[in-house]
Amino acid sequence: METLLTAIVTWLSIGFGLPVNYDHPRVEFVSPATMNAVQFRGRVPLHSHGARGAESQPGHQTSPREVEALYDDASHTIYLPEGWSGKTPAEVSVLVHEMVHYLQNVAGLKFECPQARERLAYAAQNQWLARSGRNLMDEFELDGLTVLLRTKCMH
Repeated sequence: METLLTAIVTWLSIGFGLPVNYDHPRVEFVSPATMNAVQFRGRVPLHSHGARGAESQPGHQTSPREVEALYDDASHTIYLPEGWSGKTPAEVSVLVHEMVHYLQNVAGLKFECPQARERLAYAAQNQWLARSGRNLMDEFELDGLTVLLRTKCMH
């Protein structure tokens, strides 16, 4: 896992200008029930990437679909589901998405709203998928309009 995280950090730094930080986050593999408990335990900010794009933010309704990954700013922990192997571009892309949040967090980057933080995470995830001829729509049923709405500040 350390080698994969290092490769992702390097790729994100070169391709997206994120600051390099090789002090990797903790990664935990948890059950769906634990993932849901972590998601709703009230620790803010918490960022999740849901199956088929069921994005969740604290205080917002979520779809009943299973969450695929979470990043917790406070504990510097990425939560991945049990059984995650990293053997497919889609699985690794979810880790890429959460690593964007980790690098944003440890660099102290500020955003106008929580949704704005997602712009770069989705862009990086989509570009990671594109390396193997895939995209967010095919892998997660996330079209451009949905990504736009999930990354737009609504205040």
